[in-house]
Amino acid sequence: MNITKENIDDLNALLSINLVKEDYEEKVNEVLKDHKKKASLKGFRPGKVPFGLIKKMYGTSVKVEEINKILSESISKYITEEKIEILGDPLPKANEGEGIDFDTQEEFTFNFELGLAPEFELKLSTRTKLTYYEIKIDEKLRNDFVENYKRKNGEYISAETVKEEDMIKGNVIQLDETGNPAEEGLSATDSSLAVNIIKDEKIKKSFIGKKSGDTVDFDINKAYPNDFEIAGILQKKKEEVGNVKGVFRVTINQVNRFTPAEVDQKFFDKIYGDGVVKSEEEFLTRIEEEISKNLKKESDYKAHIDTRKLAVEKTKFDLPEEFLKRWLIKANKNLNEEEIEKDFDNFIEDLRWQLIRNKIAHDKEIKIEDEDLLEEARNYTRMQFQQYGLFYAADEQIDSFAKEMLKKEEDYKKIADKVLEEKVISEIKEMIKIDNKKVTTDEFNKMFAS
Repeated sequence: MNITKENIDDLNALLSINLVKEDYEEKVNEVLKDHKKKASLKGFRPGKVPFGLIKKMYGTSVKVEEINKILSESISKYITEEKIEILGDPLPKANEGEGIDFDTQEEFTFNFELGLAPEFELKLSTRTKLTYYEIKIDEKLRNDFVENYKRKNGEYISAETVKEEDMIKGNVIQLDETGNPAEEGLSATDSSLAVNIIKDEKIKKSFIGKKSGDTVDFDINKAYPNDFEIAGILQKKKEEVGNVKGVFRVTINQVNRFTPAEVDQKFFDKIYGDGVVKSEEEFLTRIEEEISKNLKKESDYKAHIDTRKLAVEKTKFDLPEEFLKRWLIKANKNLNEEEIEKDFDNFIEDLRWQLIRNKIAHDKEIKIEDEDLLEEARNYTRMQFQQYGLFYAADEQIDSFAKEMLKKEEDYKKIADKVLEEKVISEIKEMIKIDNKKVTTDEFNKMFAS
């Protein structure tokens, strides 16, 4: 076997592999002998089918399969040993298979296109400026945070008469054209109806002021155009209510009104644990700390995006774009050429960042330690716990979940990638000049809207 590489230009190369009979014959014969041991054909005892017949039946397909294996292994080994930095995967040259006769040929030459990773220098220095946006805590933000806690810990209480924000519980029956219960109509007991999401204003007003024991007739499709809502009211599956039409009657059994939690000791204990916070002053101090942490996360996220964008904008280099388009089409069978073209600019920007990131990691000898991975897994676990309202889980519990997460290959790779990215971002911040600027929440949010 002979492998040669010809550079077309700085970003494209052609890899030629010449195979002779000696390169694949032994492997092919081994596979065919294994077939002979297992073959069972009429007229022959198991394992006694002549080798010549086995070769005639399976020889070409085995030959093709083994040659493909040799090609794959040889290309990978050559690229590794020669330290060739490629983008994507090697692509067989167009029309490469035409004219090859695997039945009769013993010597083959295969050509593969390579997309080469570019060589480039980082264009980042202290003359490169980045703005870090620090979000100011204002009274509205504090109040919104408190109100959010009050709503999360609120409850429904019984009310006398219906208001727009109330939830009604009652029995629902379908009516016929005469306004009487339909003989084969749908019905549901102890059903729930949210008044505020009724789409038709006239129907909504017909509920306001009603009390337990009252009835309301309403066109269910006008009130709730969404099949999911109708399915919930009628206690059916969505697929079962697609053709439901007409007027229904609800007999109100109960009016429930959501009431936000009172800011008292019971409220503090529910959020932070018994006796951890003992006064409204301590609660507001905690709120301030939580807001600061949340805002810092927002600011850090914005800085992360801006740092990455800045690095890509300041570090220019060419890429083998035509090769990459062909590779994407081949690698993504579910996408057509038009779809790949539409998203190609985003792909190129991501690829530029990956190359810059990898270069910084290499040049700065960035290493990912086990403790780095564990800490990131802890952070991810805490975030998941908080989504379920568990703000103060024990460290032992966090550690246990984090360690289990790192045992899963997919989670491990995702966490390792995030750790590497954060370390590279930190390195970039050391290279450039960062200016701090305080902004309001509205000003900060507008940056993402633009």
